[in-house]
Amino acid sequence: MRQFLFAFAVSSLLIAISSSPALPKTSQQPAASTTDQNNTEKYFTNVELTNQDGQKMRLYSDLIKGRVVVINSFFSTCQGACLPLSRNMRQLQDMLGDKVGKEVYLISISVDPTMDTPERLKQFATKMGSKPGWFFLAGDKANVDAALKKLGQYVEDKQSHLNIFIIGNERTGLWKKAFGLAKPDELFKVVESVVNDKPSGN
Repeated sequence: MRQFLFAFAVSSLLIAISSSPALPKTSQQPAASTTDQNNTEKYFTNVELTNQDGQKMRLYSDLIKGRVVVINSFFSTCQGACLPLSRNMRQLQDMLGDKVGKEVYLISISVDPTMDTPERLKQFATKMGSKPGWFFLAGDKANVDAALKKLGQYVEDKQSHLNIFIIGNERTGLWKKAFGLAKPDELFKVVESVVNDKPSGN
């Protein structure tokens, strides 16, 4: 399986880089191998989070395993970039259509889990027009911090949260990063490239 690949969309440009400390690398093995899945699970772990419906979800097994994911960080009381970031996520939801909730999960993780109860997350999700397959997550602060650190999204000050979308295909090992405030059609091209990626040998 090839190394995870990362890309940043900055001012409408993608700059591909070969590695990042924020996400795992894998050995050169077939993408579907059990060893690679175990390595990916070991990296992300099954830290438990809570979604907007009050349901417990494990980071790897329930959210990432076998899927394409689009992940961002936010907090519900944010008066800055969180709203346009979430609107871009909603645009992706609409562009992806019925893939969301099946092949693709949209994942928004709060950087303010103490404040963002399931009720607050639900209100924010409703405000943003979310549909099944778009999960707003918080929960125990230690667990949320652990998940955000694995994703390279952890910040000490919630106001400093990153405006980055992480897009990954767990089945093939392709991961990219994109500037979350880019134009929706540019973001969709990045997401589509990850969705359409094929395992090695196909």
